[in-house]
Amino acid sequence: MNAKAQPYAKYIKFAVYALIVVLVNLAGLTLFFRADLTKNKVYSLSPVSEEMAATLTEPLTIKVFFTKDLPAPHNTTELYLRDLLNEYALQNKSKFKVRFYNVSAETEGLNDAARENQQMAREYGIQPVQIQIVEKDELKFKQAYMGLVLIHGDIVERIPTITSTDGLEYKLTTAIQKLNHKVSALLALEQKVRVTVVLSSSFFKVAPMLGLKELDKYPDRIKAVVEGMKAKTYDRLEYQYIDPTVTPDKIQTLGNLDAMQYSWPDIAQAHIAAGEGIIGMLMRYKDQIREIPLMRVVRIPIFGDQYQLTPIEQIEELVGTNLDRLININEEIGYLAGFGTLSMGDGGMPLGSQEEALNRFGELLSQSYALKAVNLNETPVPEGIKTLIVARPTEPLSDYALFQLDQALMRGTNLALFVDALQEQQQNQGLMMGNQQMRFHVPLKTGLEKMLAHYGVRIKESFVMDENCYREQKQAQQGGGDQPIYFIPRIENANISKELDYLENIKGMYAFLVSPLELDDKRIDEQKLTAHKLFSSSKRSWEMRDRIILNPMFIQPPASDAEMASRPLAYLLEGEFGSYFKGKPMPEKPAEPKPEEAVPPAGDGQTPTTPTPAPTATPTPAPLKGQSPVLEKSAPAKIFVIASAKMIGDQLMDEQGQGPNTVFVLNMIDALNGREAVAAMRGKAQRLNPLQPIGGGTKALIKAANIAGLPIVVVLFGLLVWWRRHARTKKIQALFQ
Repeated sequence: MNAKAQPYAKYIKFAVYALIVVLVNLAGLTLFFRADLTKNKVYSLSPVSEEMAATLTEPLTIKVFFTKDLPAPHNTTELYLRDLLNEYALQNKSKFKVRFYNVSAETEGLNDAARENQQMAREYGIQPVQIQIVEKDELKFKQAYMGLVLIHGDIVERIPTITSTDGLEYKLTTAIQKLNHKVSALLALEQKVRVTVVLSSSFFKVAPMLGLKELDKYPDRIKAVVEGMKAKTYDRLEYQYIDPTVTPDKIQTLGNLDAMQYSWPDIAQAHIAAGEGIIGMLMRYKDQIREIPLMRVVRIPIFGDQYQLTPIEQIEELVGTNLDRLININEEIGYLAGFGTLSMGDGGMPLGSQEEALNRFGELLSQSYALKAVNLNETPVPEGIKTLIVARPTEPLSDYALFQLDQALMRGTNLALFVDALQEQQQNQGLMMGNQQMRFHVPLKTGLEKMLAHYGVRIKESFVMDENCYREQKQAQQGGGDQPIYFIPRIENANISKELDYLENIKGMYAFLVSPLELDDKRIDEQKLTAHKLFSSSKRSWEMRDRIILNPMFIQPPASDAEMASRPLAYLLEGEFGSYFKGKPMPEKPAEPKPEEAVPPAGDGQTPTTPTPAPTATPTPAPLKGQSPVLEKSAPAKIFVIASAKMIGDQLMDEQGQGPNTVFVLNMIDALNGREAVAAMRGKAQRLNPLQPIGGGTKALIKAANIAGLPIVVVLFGLLVWWRRHARTKKIQALFQ
């Protein structure tokens, strides 16, 4: 009987094992865990992302349009995106919905579902991008969809192109936060935002000569776009069309339209008389106006000037972007205007020479903040601004302007100071030198240096040179090799502070024409401030002062090592600051300069008139009893200072916002604005992980070990084997003796 039961026992055992496997897999659907073994937890959500996803109160839908079976590295990007979105969904399954749409082409063409999905992607503003692929040793190009949209209620936010995993979590989290802010801001509007198209009908006759087809239908097409956006903006948009040719009186209410005015001469062959017209679009909310150009001129060799209208497909994006800036979707951040400061720009518009531009810095900031210019000679720093950026003033700040800065700090407004200690000037060397211009640097005195010294930081009037610096490759005709650029120090990981979480993953960066800083320990202790040294130069750095020459061919390190030392280059001070104006009278606001009356030249028969002296300013009334006009102690505040405006110039800031220099600057701005967690999230995916520098002796030792080490190991292993065999032989011989 046991023999008969034995075959069934095998089947029963197999069935039990199969049942156990099925049950384990079923349990794994709900009971599982993941372990992120990367050092920076790149494949796990940051705490701020987890909190944001978990606290969603309204459903959030993410539609992903990503072409399947793409070659590396795009297939890795798709896999990372899937895993990341699943991590978000796990934090709030009921409110966070993710769906991937098939937009891939079949072998014989598109099927109906994929065609519909591609059309849906284009309607959301997701356009295919061209990528390179290698098949059978051939380089080919392919159109691929790699984007997503986030839908929160009727509001849509999109990330049109995802070609890399760098900063993807940061983009997703900030986009979701922006959706929440946008809903609140739109619902809080007191009146509608007016979208006004200004197009002169006089343009209609000349439009065919300019290559502008169906210009008369252009306003109606824009109207259809704006009407279609009403549901997405909670009906906060209204459309208006003005024809200046028919109703010129309405133009007076629109402000300055010089940038939108065009004129043309007589065109005899087309029987068109000379005329002029206006074409453009305005968005207005209360007293705030933003201009959107609708026509641009492109100069093409041989063919001459070509006129192009803004495509209708781009109108919705332009209206949405300007709406965000018009109603301050993002939190405001101030920057000092006037006094020769660098302009932040407006959405990356060109602002002059590349060396003096802050286009990229302004564009990156505008993605998270609403930039607000603050002119201290006219108005104080607004109460709601958490951080004020001061970017290289070159003119002296009046006592009144310094007072406004100081009192803003006393109220708790943080300061981000990118200032220069030296200013370049030029001087002609005369006829003997061929009228060549000699460049030299002089101390730049704006008054900020005195106020900073009061707070405990002194800026030295010199530039830091460093043997550990950027090296420029020489051209072949110059002998090849590389040229050290000593005034661009390379900041190594060991010289970057790790005590702040948002700087922990920044492993290296560059400084550019930076002056050293030094702390006044006595003042720091008196005010009980905390000073964080953010980064410093290497131990092989020195200072160039007095006669400064920045030609790399003529810069040599000092002969004596006594001048070599590490120099602090950036500090963050925090605590309760004492006022620079404590015990001083409150400065008076500067009187507005009056235009001087014209004085006739001598010999015209008229008596020159003496300009009327400006009236004496009325004394400021004394403050009420028991009330001081000067705040003498600050609320908890922070000051970030670095003596180099080049650190936020276009030469060091990258467009994508992923380079270590860019991440450092943006993280500092976020930290000053109370977004330390967001700053830490941005920096955790840094790809720059340089090896620790080692000395020459260590290098020689490692090299010798690599060359001779392996043969020595092989010889030692052979001796070990021979010894064991010899010992075994002797043991066997001993057994048979």
